[in-house]
Formats: sequence, C-alpha cells, structure tokens
Amino acid sequence: MKYVDEFRDRDKAQILVREIEALTGSVEIVRNRPIQIMEVCGGHTHSIFRYGIEGMLPKSIELVHGPGCPVCVLPMGRVDDCVAIADRPEVIFTTFGDAMRVPGSRKSLLQAKADGADVRMVYSPMDALALARKNPQREVVFFGIGFETTMPSTALTVLQAEREGIENFSVFCNHITIVPTIKAILDSPDLHLDGFLGPGHVSMVIGTAPYEFIARFYKKPMVIAGFEPLDVLQSIWMVLKQIKEGRCEIENQYARIVPDAGNAPALRAVAQVYELREFFEWRGLGSIDHSGVKMRAAYARFDAERKFALPNVKIADPKSCQCGEVLKGVIKPWQCKVFGTACTPEAPLGALMVSSEGACSAYYQYGGVKRQCDQPPIEAGAA
Repeated sequence: MKYVDEFRDRDKAQILVREIEALTGSVEIVRNRPIQIMEVCGGHTHSIFRYGIEGMLPKSIELVHGPGCPVCVLPMGRVDDCVAIADRPEVIFTTFGDAMRVPGSRKSLLQAKADGADVRMVYSPMDALALARKNPQREVVFFGIGFETTMPSTALTVLQAEREGIENFSVFCNHITIVPTIKAILDSPDLHLDGFLGPGHVSMVIGTAPYEFIARFYKKPMVIAGFEPLDVLQSIWMVLKQIKEGRCEIENQYARIVPDAGNAPALRAVAQVYELREFFEWRGLGSIDHSGVKMRAAYARFDAERKFALPNVKIADPKSCQCGEVLKGVIKPWQCKVFGTACTPEAPLGALMVSSEGACSAYYQYGGVKRQCDQPPIEAGAA
C-alpha cells in the first residue's frame, strides 16, 4: 500500500477483525481473564481511540495502555526545575507545546509565562538555537524531553552549537530510554501481560535488536506497530498468532518505516553527546536504573543542569491523582476518581490529561469519559 487512505480501508479492517476473532477463539491463556496486550506508545493509544479499534475487538482481548508518553512520565520535581530556570531574568526558556501545561507543585510553564517568565514554544531544538543566535545577550535553554525519538535532534543541535561556537545555548536534558521502562513493567507484580505492541517512532531510531530480551528472557511476543488503524489491527493479529503458535519473537510490522538496524547516524549523535544516568525518576513508576541520559562532560557548557542552580527536589503527585496506576496499566483512566471531574484538559491535575499522547487525554477526547457511568472509580491505593 502506498497511500494513507489504504491503511484506513473499512473492508480490510473487517477482514482483520474476523481473523482476530478466529484466533482468540482458539487461543487459551487463562480462563479467568482476557488476553492482555500493552501498547507501549501513547501514539498508539490515541490511534486506538480515534479509530474505535478497542470497540472492534472481541471482549476476550484487553488493550493495556503503557507509559510511552515522555511528557506524562515527567515527575513534578523536574517541572519545578523548569520553572526555576524559566524564572531567571536572563533566560529564554524554550519547550515543545505539550510540555507547557504539565503541572508542577506550584505552577506549570504556561503559568510561569503568564507570571512574566520568557517561555516560548518551539517546534524543534534548532528553533531554540536560532533564538540563541538572535539573542546573544540572553541565555536560551531548550527543554530536552522525549524517548530515543527526539534524542537525536537535541544531540545534533548541541553539535551544531559547538561547531558555531554558540555559548548562550544549553539543554535541560530530560530524555529517557524505552528499554529499562519496559523491563520495569515486566517486573511489576501488578500486571499479567501476554504481549506488546512496540513503539514505532522509537524503533525507527533504535531498531529491533534492543527488544530481544522481552522474547528471550520474559517469553513475551512483541510486534513493532505502525499508527494507522490497519497497522494496529494487523499487529494485534501478529501478536495473537505468536501466542497461538507458542512463539515469542520480536516482529516488525512497521518495516516500511522501521529498519531492523535502526538509524546509524542518529545513534552515533546520541552516543557522542549523551551518557546514561545512574537512575532517573519517573512519575508513577519511581526511580528506574539507567532509564535516562545526561550530557557528557565534554558538552558541560551546553548542560543547563550544570549551568544553573536547580532545586532538584522530589515531589509526590497529589493523592487524588492516580497517574501512576494508569501509566503502569493497572487501572484505566476512567477508573481514576478525579477523571473528567476535578481533572480535565482545561484544568489538569496530572500530566496524562495534558499531553497529546496521554491515555487520559485520549479517553477524554474520544468519549471515554462516558464510561465513568458504567463502573465506579477505584479509590487511590486500591489498585
């Protein structure tokens, strides 16, 4: 197929649904629960709800929404660090738009902007570097956030700043890695997952080999999936086929975009600029070893953490907010007691309601709020 509308063909979707129904009828895992497949990426979560995929599947399949939204897993203390940098009078703080409304303990970046901080939305780190060129008397800080998908662009921007000798540009690095996150989920006693839909955008950079441990050591199948409805349906079918045949492999449904070996120039830039942190704090998941990166000492002059004094305080989420349980897939967004009431996109308590890839945002945007009437919410700590 060559055109987008071919990946949204209703007749082909119905054929895939019938094939999925046939497979689920012949797959036996456990009698007392559905087959649970986690889509790691928030982009998949939004595709699933945008195209009504969950409603097309048999009830014997449950899609579990994973933590693959980098804005959603940003802990509140790191947001406070952003605000502390942005509040400095000499700083122009630049960020992607979906990070502006993530709540900190006192305020978000958007609220800091309303209070007078020079916070600007950019579409890429190169936009921030252009601001540094135009404003040599100001310190321009770029909020580096995202999985391996966005790491290369930040790294390449730092290398460009070094070539040009630009000294008033730095990165507040909050980039995170996908593999330790999946391992932490697999080690969680709360979940009983039967397979994974792998993240397409991350895999475009890192390839397929880093996921081999999922099949080899945890004996779970994974299919790296595209984002169109037929991509998602075919990937679910491929996971079920592995389960039926007793296989545990890493398969690549998104081969038209994802090379098995990844993107070599991007990986070289990442390796040159970053090194692994000993640990990194995740909202809802706690501290995960080697799950984040920081700037290497050779690029210290471009590291906002070294350039500015930061509070660097760990702050717990509000007790009423159950982002952690939702991120781990323990509960659905509509089971959170504040979903759609005290927590909405207009007045979010948690980051999952803010980001365009957040599970709560997807449920709210595509009608999941109505499901609150079907089942009572789960009280915090009950999951």
